[in-house]
Amino acid sequence: MSKNKKKNSKQTSEQPIADEELNINAAEANEAADTDGNTNEENTEEQENSEPKTPEEQIAALEQQVADLKNAMLYKVAEFENYRKRTIKEKADLILNGGKKVMEALLPVADDLERAEANIEKATDVEALKEGLQLVFQKFTKTLEGLGLKKMEVVGEDFSTDYHEAIAFVPASDEQKGKVIDCVQNGYMLNEQVVRFAKVAVGQ
Repeated sequence: MSKNKKKNSKQTSEQPIADEELNINAAEANEAADTDGNTNEENTEEQENSEPKTPEEQIAALEQQVADLKNAMLYKVAEFENYRKRTIKEKADLILNGGKKVMEALLPVADDLERAEANIEKATDVEALKEGLQLVFQKFTKTLEGLGLKKMEVVGEDFSTDYHEAIAFVPASDEQKGKVIDCVQNGYMLNEQVVRFAKVAVGQ
């Protein structure tokens, strides 16, 4: 009998604590609900305040939006016009002064040619004159190569309309048929692009 009483008294003492916890949780839930409700009401009020309430206010808001869009469009048009003018100017400068680098590179060769021309009349040693001219020509070739211009080596290569212009067909052995037998005028490539086709004789 005493054990049952103790057990009942223990359950009775624990029950109020549980009820108290439930009351606290319920109060917190109510407070959270009230907070969410107040927040939703505030958002609704802000939306109602931000939206025009009369047709006149709606028209004024739309007119302001149109004005903003018009200003943005005018700004973009002006920006594009400035870009277009700048591009045209840069293109014109490139056309006028695009060969400046080439001219600057060729000036030393031109100076050598002038000196060689001045010494031709006074030269007595033909071999020395020939050697000087060969040096100038080598310098000229290296200058062109430095600018990206390269001479085609075509003799013995298969004939190709991408690089060669056939001006003659000559009888040839079976091994030389369809190949370049002779080059009449050299072809050149600038940065891997053909600037002049090589005029060649092709075996047939």
